Amino acid sequence: MLTDKQKEKLNEFRDVFIEYPIISTVFNDFDRLRLGKGLAGEKPCMLLNGDTGTGKTALIKQYKERHLPQFINGVMNHPVLVSRIPSNPTLESTLAELLKDLGQVGSTERKLRINGTRLTTSLIKCLKTCGTELIIIDEFQELIEHNQGKKRREIANRLKYINDEAGVSIVLVGMPWAAKIADEPQWSSRLLVRRQLPYFKLSENPKHFVQLIIGLANRMPFTEKPNLSDQATVFALFSLSKGCFRTLKYFLDDAVLYALVDNAKTITTKHLVKAFEVLFPDVPNLFTLPVSEITASEVERYSLYKPESAQDEDPFIATKFTDRMPISQLLRK
Repeated sequence: MLTDKQKEKLNEFRDVFIEYPIISTVFNDFDRLRLGKGLAGEKPCMLLNGDTGTGKTALIKQYKERHLPQFINGVMNHPVLVSRIPSNPTLESTLAELLKDLGQVGSTERKLRINGTRLTTSLIKCLKTCGTELIIIDEFQELIEHNQGKKRREIANRLKYINDEAGVSIVLVGMPWAAKIADEPQWSSRLLVRRQLPYFKLSENPKHFVQLIIGLANRMPFTEKPNLSDQATVFALFSLSKGCFRTLKYFLDDAVLYALVDNAKTITTKHLVKAFEVLFPDVPNLFTLPVSEITASEVERYSLYKPESAQDEDPFIATKFTDRMPISQLLRK
């Protein structure tokens, strides 16, 4: 069992945020878009997509926490409005969600009884009053998945109108197929900034993966910081995660847990072995294999959504990874 102090330490590590290069780039994009508030001309928008587990939601949460609402001259100022596309969205439910996340009091049901035009007028007024400089809309793939044709264009066009009338840049965030919004003529030229949060790939930039591991190790709650950057450990961590940040972090959360239960001064190979045994009981333990025997795969193609698929076929196509191969072969690609 963990003591209250140990639970606190574990929770702190579970919530840790590591800003690696692409994250810094995106944050700089957000900052630059906010600078356009109050300036003449059109306000450019941004598309940010990434497959499951790349850290989209954590990135948004971190940026919001750096720019929290605050009272200025008696008015609650919301510099960054973070919202999301609701499930099976309509124009009214999308606008009501934005108003709710802006802190406007009133039940969603009552808002939904108001037509889209009045909701739009109310939202634009609130955005101006609250000094909003940037709107970030998460789960944008919901609009692509549930609305084809007229409905999707209606919501997309209304967001464009809000972008124009409120003078606020909008960031659309979602799965890879959220990029289909660029097929809408009204949005293709507005999305001047387009970024993708990728999986880590040893064949392209192994240094970034090693830096991530070092960053996570330095934030672990131990008196002695663990050394997880030796070749064998790095290869094993990449192999089990396939370059997916969420999988890597989930595994290290467990390893930290076992080290805390053990009252250890730091994480050792024993704790990594234990975490692997629990999560992957049916495969050889990567942390006991010689380096030369560790194989891995990395992303080859990100997940897809094909609404034109036959009715008896799943329109969602899973992420495709390469065949497993020796790490040395990946590094030579």
